[in-house]
Amino acid sequence: MTDMTTTPEGDHEEPLPARKPTRRGTGDPAARGRTTIADGVVEKIAGLAARDVVGVHALGSGLARTFGAVRDRVPGGSKSVTRGVKAEVGEVQTALDLEIVVDYGVSITGVARAVRENVIAAVERMTGLEVVEVNIAVSDVKLPEEEDEEPEPRIQ
Repeated sequence: MTDMTTTPEGDHEEPLPARKPTRRGTGDPAARGRTTIADGVVEKIAGLAARDVVGVHALGSGLARTFGAVRDRVPGGSKSVTRGVKAEVGEVQTALDLEIVVDYGVSITGVARAVRENVIAAVERMTGLEVVEVNIAVSDVKLPEEEDEEPEPRIQ
């Protein structure tokens, strides 16, 4: 589009150069700010990914599971998906510690490997962070005849 102006003589018009569009920013839009991911976000992702693995009975130690079960029964409370998971999150990397209970009869090393692979894939895909390590502590084996450590509800 060209703007036209008239001179004082009246009938001679000179074209004015078209305005150049103003470019507001340069470079990759992803580099125009910072994204921070809380430790709890990574812990939730890792906890859900670990629970998806066949052979994982629960996350957390027996005591933590008992207190968590009581807390889960409180009205308004919600299940803690971060129980048994600890994350340290940096700007581009994260490290995770998981405490799991495996079902009796499964290969503990196989379950640990599957948990590690599933957690790394989920965390890296969802957050873009590089997972530098996933430490797994197997704190118990769930025997078939054992009852879960959840207390009986007081109200039905």
